[in-house]
Amino acid sequence: MEIELVRDHEEVRENRSLRRTCYVELNRDSRQFTTALNRHLHVMRERGVEDSDSDALEEAKNAHRDRYSEAQMIAPEEVLVRASVVNQALSKVYGQVKRVERGAPEPDETLETAAQAQYEVWELLRAMRTAMRHDLGVT
Repeated sequence: MEIELVRDHEEVRENRSLRRTCYVELNRDSRQFTTALNRHLHVMRERGVEDSDSDALEEAKNAHRDRYSEAQMIAPEEVLVRASVVNQALSKVYGQVKRVERGAPEPDETLETAAQAQYEVWELLRAMRTAMRHDLGVT
């Protein structure tokens, strides 16, 4: 019985450690994707987008996608709901940015509306981070 208790305790600790690592990486990569979108918007305003600019944005997007995919397998529902909102918002902004960049925006899509949508992601990131911290028992 004591061995089973120790195993259960170890399993809980390992699960928390796995979630903590996942949360740190998801928070970092989501923030970096948001920052990359902001940088890309600045580049679009200031000069033409070069291959290296597009590559940097794609790299940030891919890193976020990988971390979000991992969180889908690890995070409890209350965290996953927040992470999903962030993922959807980032995907929406990315789509706007790319359509504006191609010169084929949807009605009412401009650099300014894309920048506003990108700015609003920061509040969603704060809510996601709060849910993660709560799940880990961080006050």
